[in-house]
Amino acid sequence: MTHPRNQAIAAEFLRIAAELEDRHANPYRIRAYRQAARLIGRLTVDVGDVARRGDLIKMHGIGKELARKVVMFCETGRVELHTPEERPLPPEVAAWLALPGLTPSLVHYLVEHLSIRTLDDLEALVRSRMMRTLSNVQATDEAILEGIVRLRADSTPS
Repeated sequence: MTHPRNQAIAAEFLRIAAELEDRHANPYRIRAYRQAARLIGRLTVDVGDVARRGDLIKMHGIGKELARKVVMFCETGRVELHTPEERPLPPEVAAWLALPGLTPSLVHYLVEHLSIRTLDDLEALVRSRMMRTLSNVQATDEAILEGIVRLRADSTPS
């Protein structure tokens, strides 16, 4: 018989996986949460005890970050999302997701690593042809620039 806390943690991990999927996050990260949920849901011993002993990361499919989140859940009853893909985007850049080829993880990268904070900054990056050097851009420079024009037109008061 599985431990009740294991079921709660598994359900939380499945919720996080669904939320990440809605945000078009990294599929490997989504899969990791789902795999961890399945494994934790099948354990017959309290996963919190296993994690605190440091034995959870010895199980195939559970890394340090997920083990840390299990301990966090056991201590607080919830899981804090800390990775860039897991955090919501700042409101001023969330609209960029409407642009062709821009995913939540790419927008997080632009904001957090390249200090792209405004639509003007983004346009300058695209026009400099540096956007095409990023491996996870899924649109042409021209398509992104056209999207920026449309986004500006949509946000201009009539």
